[in-house]
Amino acid sequence: MERDPDDVSNIHSRFSLTLINPGSHYFSLVVSLVVATVTVLATYLGYIGEASFYENWYRLPLALGILVLTQLLDTRFTKKKEYSKSLHSSLFGNMLWTVTLLMGVLSSIVLSKEIELFFITFGLLLFASFRIGIYTTTLGVSLKKAWAICLIQPIAMYLVLIPQEMWASTLSEPLGLAYGISFMIIASVWSVLTDRAGRPAMESTHKTIQAYLASQGNDFADAEELMERRSSETKVSTAQIRFSNQKENKEFRMVLPEIHPGPYHPVGGSNIPYLIYKNMNSSAMIMHSISDHALNLPSKNEVEKYIKNLESSKVKEEGMKCTEPVTVQINRSRVTGLLFGNNPLLFLSLSPHGMEDVPSYMKTDIIQYANNRNYGRTMIVDCHNAMGEEISKEDGEDMLKAAKSCLDTLIKKESHPIEIGYANTDDMDVWTEDLGMGGLGIICLKINGKKYFLGWADANNMENGVREKIVETFAKRDYQLLEICTSDTHYAPVKARNRNGYYQLGLITSADRLSKWFFQIARTAENDTSSVKFEILENESNVMVMGQGIYEDYSKALDNSLKITKGFVIGGVVFFATSLFL
Repeated sequence: MERDPDDVSNIHSRFSLTLINPGSHYFSLVVSLVVATVTVLATYLGYIGEASFYENWYRLPLALGILVLTQLLDTRFTKKKEYSKSLHSSLFGNMLWTVTLLMGVLSSIVLSKEIELFFITFGLLLFASFRIGIYTTTLGVSLKKAWAICLIQPIAMYLVLIPQEMWASTLSEPLGLAYGISFMIIASVWSVLTDRAGRPAMESTHKTIQAYLASQGNDFADAEELMERRSSETKVSTAQIRFSNQKENKEFRMVLPEIHPGPYHPVGGSNIPYLIYKNMNSSAMIMHSISDHALNLPSKNEVEKYIKNLESSKVKEEGMKCTEPVTVQINRSRVTGLLFGNNPLLFLSLSPHGMEDVPSYMKTDIIQYANNRNYGRTMIVDCHNAMGEEISKEDGEDMLKAAKSCLDTLIKKESHPIEIGYANTDDMDVWTEDLGMGGLGIICLKINGKKYFLGWADANNMENGVREKIVETFAKRDYQLLEICTSDTHYAPVKARNRNGYYQLGLITSADRLSKWFFQIARTAENDTSSVKFEILENESNVMVMGQGIYEDYSKALDNSLKITKGFVIGGVVFFATSLFL
């Protein structure tokens, strides 16, 4: 059964919801103080009276002080004791109180009616209802506990904000109490329904959200536990081409893992390309094979088991010769291939147009075609070097035709002794926000007296057109750069606050700068070429992978939660609006 390709994309698109929170807790602290100041001014200038404000001016710094203290106190009630989340929730809760007060003032002006004091109490309880919702969904607090603590911050601020002689009159406003308590009940019902939105597949949607948010602060234990619980053991293969020169004690590997990087930083195998790279003494290119997120490793334990098992790889074939590269372009689809002995290595790309992961049916079709022509181990690389959607039917058909044409051509090509030179940026200062820990690498292939280069970046895809600019830079200097591949790492040097959740290579770093780095290491690789023998290595590992069902269930739970939330928001806004006409 093929996984619905929309599941991962759907989950990925929901990532933008996490960007609602400010990027810095300092921002939330400052803005919450500004919002609280507006609340104080609106209360006195709009409801109590300007003269009273001059008599009670000291209540403004008192309210701000109480706000800061209760924000600190709030951290004691949350599951992870996170100050940043306390500040974020305080900011949005205070904004609801402020908006309620301002809307009350506006309604009195527009409708030419007396200002209604019940908006003070209504806003206070609306603040409390928000706290019920946010504490149960994202902060890991039970509904009973949320009710017990939801009034702490708003009541504390109220007591220092409102003169004591007005406490009884404002807190006993029947309309304010009726509307406020109604919203607290609404928030509770919403919390229960959204938590159950993923059932029966997911026991608690809230626990999944909480685990994800905790993992964004590098506390990934809960997320990995949830994912590992849903994973199943599967046999995955890994192919390698090992190039070695025993006289000079040199070795370089091209690795094609069947597993997929992910699911997201810092959980599971998100940084697995770099971990394999380091395990191979930083002399390797960890390619993106044809695989998808169903083959994600859910935890660090599974990553360690997989990497350790690579040591038991077996040599299937060895030799000293390969063909010159063959490139076939059909419309937008491009396939580049080499033949090592009887083992083809194909690079699939749609750059500069881009696509998501190459679907598995294409791998099956290409390998079957190769087997019918008596090829040995067929190795296929998804270059993953331009951003795009799922590959279209037309592009997919063109890519299959190009791959088959490449195989047909390779079988007729003459093989020659091969020389290899490799260099990377480990000793260079190339840290950038759109590049993973493995940096950049390049190999120089010297075949039949001609030199060909293949580039690699430990990055999550590439900005469209960047590959072409780098290839053009090489061509101007008479260097033939066949392809640039990325590892599709899901490691993130910094938290990207955009819809994708990562920075693709070339989005931050200019193509000119990348060209300069690639060309610098290309010259090093060129000067370091030597005759090598190749070995085709194969490995099979039994590991836990996340599978397809988990994404279907997460996607359905998120969709159901959002549908419920939209309904409650629309109903809540309509209900709130009725208060403005009373």
